[in-house]
Amino acid sequence: MGATTAHRSTPELLTLHAVRLKGMANDAEVAARFALERAESDELLLDYEAFGWVTRGEFAGTSGWALTSAGRGEDERRLAEELDATGATSAVLDAYRRFLPLNGRLLAACTNWQLKPTPNDALASNDHSDVAWDQRVLAELATLGEELDAVAEALGLHLERFQGYDVRYRKALIRALNGEAGWVARPRADSCHTVWMELHEDLLATLRVERGTNV
Repeated sequence: MGATTAHRSTPELLTLHAVRLKGMANDAEVAARFALERAESDELLLDYEAFGWVTRGEFAGTSGWALTSAGRGEDERRLAEELDATGATSAVLDAYRRFLPLNGRLLAACTNWQLKPTPNDALASNDHSDVAWDQRVLAELATLGEELDAVAEALGLHLERFQGYDVRYRKALIRALNGEAGWVARPRADSCHTVWMELHEDLLATLRVERGTNV
């Protein structure tokens, strides 16, 4: 028997889901997330605005599209429909269960990258002058990347939209290892933390579970 081809989600679902994953994104960012045709995704966003599923907003100097409550519900409905149709529920559940223990380690590593407690200040910023401290954090991020590879591979065999998380994480990690500190946890960049949190949101939305829920 030949290898099974992963299911390719529709542009309609991918456009809506891209907004969910990015939190807030402009037209170009929405199209780029799943390599969609820009003209098609732009038109879909305008349709979704008319339906009340997305709205234009601004936060902390960043503007773009964001999902409304109705849009989140519609996204989850479509994801559930796709999951049922593809028979991938068990695979995604298994991946989520493997992912959860790793998630706490990733959050701890990113915290240790940003903070380095001192005797007088438990929340002192990490100025990255302690090479040994930073190397331990980067080593943990590298180990987590290896474990992410297995999770992403299992997901990507069934649903194409899950492919690429491991590659994006690895690219960010390499930049961090090469001395670009921001690629560990910089917001609004494809940093290790950004990629990881996006995968977490993808799993939560796909399974329709609340953050922190064990399944």
